[in-house]
Amino acid sequence: MTSSATTAQETSPGPASQPQRDRATDASRPARLTAVVRRHASDIATCLLYLLVAGWLTHQLWPDPANRLLTFNPEDQTLYEWFLASDARVLLGDFSLLSDRLNAPDGVNLMANTTVIALGFLMAPVTLVFGAPVTFALLVAGNLAASAIAFYFLFVRVAGAHRLAAGVGGAFCGFAPGMVSQSNSHLHMTALWLIPIMIWLLVRMMRAADPSGSTPDGRIVGPAGRGDRRQLVTSGIWLGVVVALQVFVGEEVLFLTAVTLIIMAVAYAAARPRYAWRILPNFVAGMLVAVCVGVVLLAYPLWFQFAGPQGVADGVFDPGYFSADLASWPAISELSVAGSPSAAELTTGPAEYNTFLGWPLLVATLVCAGWLIRRPVVLASAVGALLMAGLSLGPRIVVAGTETSVAGPYALLDGMPVVDGALPMRFALAVIPLIATILVLAIDRALRSRRRPVRVLVPAAMAIALLPVVPAPLPGYDRDPLPEFIAGGHWRECVPPGGVLVPVPLATPGEPWPMAWATSTTVAFGMPEGFFIGPYAPGGEASMGTFKQPTSKILAEVARTGDVPELTDDERRRARRDLARWEADCVVLVDGTPNGAQLRQTSEELFGPGRRVADAWIWPVS
Repeated sequence: MTSSATTAQETSPGPASQPQRDRATDASRPARLTAVVRRHASDIATCLLYLLVAGWLTHQLWPDPANRLLTFNPEDQTLYEWFLASDARVLLGDFSLLSDRLNAPDGVNLMANTTVIALGFLMAPVTLVFGAPVTFALLVAGNLAASAIAFYFLFVRVAGAHRLAAGVGGAFCGFAPGMVSQSNSHLHMTALWLIPIMIWLLVRMMRAADPSGSTPDGRIVGPAGRGDRRQLVTSGIWLGVVVALQVFVGEEVLFLTAVTLIIMAVAYAAARPRYAWRILPNFVAGMLVAVCVGVVLLAYPLWFQFAGPQGVADGVFDPGYFSADLASWPAISELSVAGSPSAAELTTGPAEYNTFLGWPLLVATLVCAGWLIRRPVVLASAVGALLMAGLSLGPRIVVAGTETSVAGPYALLDGMPVVDGALPMRFALAVIPLIATILVLAIDRALRSRRRPVRVLVPAAMAIALLPVVPAPLPGYDRDPLPEFIAGGHWRECVPPGGVLVPVPLATPGEPWPMAWATSTTVAFGMPEGFFIGPYAPGGEASMGTFKQPTSKILAEVARTGDVPELTDDERRRARRDLARWEADCVVLVDGTPNGAQLRQTSEELFGPGRRVADAWIWPVS
């Protein structure tokens, strides 16, 4: 008894042993963390590599984004920084989808413009603390890296690809020529990181919809029955939420994704008709759930976009002008290491190198597609790539800058509502993940092959094909410093918060630079006219900017020519009417404005004697 009791006391835990267990638990946490890091080391390394590449590509914006501009598209950068500053005002209690801080007093419909509302809200704390230029620089790099990471995990987790193959595919999705090109200020076009989530939810829905319990590639993962209704519903709900979120990031990307997936679905169903018919009823039910969620979340914003104040229902750009040149597909852009500036002759500008994949990559993709064409996913990707590439050619085929009489596939869509809001050449951006899918599956098959030559030669051939389109850093240059009148807060002497400041000359789509003044104040004041999309074309159709009032026409002409006109009393009366229409509080001419002396003379003839404040002449409006 004594021996037994002693043994029990020695082995039973008591109060004194609890601290020991806590210390053991604390000591085991680093070990568990280390084990997790080791288990996911390749994933972590790949993500860090993507971040490093994105940082290297955008290093020209650093270390001081407030003083740097992207060489190839500074106008759109100025616009998007204004958008980000406007979006950040949600933290200041401004929830309106109609901003009165541009195009005063009519305002700007934020849904009808590519205002990246979700990105602006997500980064609002950064914008308020560090400024919109810092947010812009982070998003340019962040979109590239996040898109690459999202597609990498899609290829690993959904396609089950070898991590090396998935790494190549993710890198191509994030840093392909079209993505780097669109990074010249088009934040709404490079934010692709929600698309892999949508695809994962669709695959999840397909698996749940199959009564046989098999996956889209034919593997059996569960018992036969009615399908997984709970998973079907949750997938539909989350798909509706993600689609709604993408609307507030970039509707054009969502539209291109939808068109691509519809084409792929038809091709996939043709390759596996029995499977398609088997899952169709349940899949349709899941999609109806997604549609219902999407309608609830998007009904008002989309109504506001198309029918609300300052809303537009059509596109502002000419599809014929923004069509891809057939000769641009085998060419290589100047934003790739093997490219040259002469490539710009085959596109509308450096922000639209969407098709410049180079002939080595095109050949490699065709060979890989032929090798794996019996796989339904490869067939669907190949069909989708061909049709989206065809749509990118626009309503008339253009070859080496010469428009032919041959109609392109896009002619079937030209003029359709909503559709004409997407530029034809941007349909080529949808080809990027489709090519990546084909390359990933080809490299994956090679790496799993038992034949050593296949394991070596196929990845080596892919590397050679991709080498010419390795991206080069985006060029940048120093921007003009903010006027002391703005940076020092002197504008408050003549413009109350929420008031209207009239810059001389006024901002336009081609010369939007005064909008940066408002951006630096988190859009604390408004401006008339400016750079935006509004309903000012004939018939209320979409236009870039608005028509000029008589006073802004005079000031713009003086700024352009340097000639001071002889003004009449009628023109002075119109100037007063324009100021009243704009609800202006102050007219401002800053030092360093081209033809500044002539603009000051003209302004004094229009508005009377000016007053000097800091580095500006001002004309307060009483």
